[in-house]
Amino acid sequence: MSEQQQECDGRVVVVTGAGTGIGRATARAFAAAGARVVAVGRRPEPLAEAAAGSPGITPYAADITADGAADRIADHVAGTYGRLDVLVNNAGIVRSGALGSFTAESIGPQLATNLVAPVLLTQAALPHLERAGGVVVNISTAVGQRAWPGNAVYAASKAGLDTLTRSWAVELAPRGVRVVGVAPGAVETPIGEHQGLSADRLAAVRAWQLAHTPLGRLGRPEEVAAAVLRLAAPEAAFVTGAILPVDGGAMVA
Repeated sequence: MSEQQQECDGRVVVVTGAGTGIGRATARAFAAAGARVVAVGRRPEPLAEAAAGSPGITPYAADITADGAADRIADHVAGTYGRLDVLVNNAGIVRSGALGSFTAESIGPQLATNLVAPVLLTQAALPHLERAGGVVVNISTAVGQRAWPGNAVYAASKAGLDTLTRSWAVELAPRGVRVVGVAPGAVETPIGEHQGLSADRLAAVRAWQLAHTPLGRLGRPEEVAAAVLRLAAPEAAFVTGAILPVDGGAMVA
C-alpha cells in the first residue's frame, strides 16, 4: 500500500458535482488513494461513469438545491459509513450574461448551487466532520478574484464561497474542522457545454482564457484533484483558511 493510500484508507469523502470534470477527477483521486467516496450529482448516468472501474466510489443521485437535500445526503453518509471525514463542495453552474440581461430566474440557480447549497450541506455535515476532525474543501474559481465581464454573477457567487472558506476556517478551528479552498483557472471541463454555449462561443471563451493564462494551456481536472487531495491530507493539518489557485498563473498575471 502506498503512503498516500495509507493516508486515505478508511476515510469517507463526499464530492458534489462528481459526475463530470473536476468532481469526477476528485472522486477518482480519493478512491485511488483508498478512501470511500460518495459521489453526489443530479444525473445518475454520469455518476455511474465516474464510478466505473473505481470500487471505492458509490454514486448518490441528488439535486443539492432541493429542499432537505443537505440533510438527506449527510444522513445517508452517516448511516451507511458511520463517519464523514472530507466534504468537497465542488458542484457549480455558470449562466453567462451582461448587466441588463439578468432576471431573478437566471440569477437564482447560480446562487442556489454555487453558494446556498454549500452552506446547507456543510451545516448538515458539520456534526460528523467534527467527530472525525474533518476537512471541508470548497472549489471556487481563480476568476472570482478578478473582473469577468459577462460572467459577473458566477464569479461573485464563487467569491462568496471564498469568503465562506475564510470565515468558516476561523469559526470551526476550535471544533477541530479545517476549511480550505481550491480556485481553478481555465480547466478542460464540460461546464461550457452544460450552459449551452455554441461551438463558436465556447471557442471564444477558451481563447480569452488562454490569453489570460501565463502557462498558455488549459488545466486538466486531474491537476485540480491533486491539489484537493493534498490539502485534505493529514500532512496539511496546519493549513486552514487558505485558498490555493490552480490556474496556470492567471491570478498573478
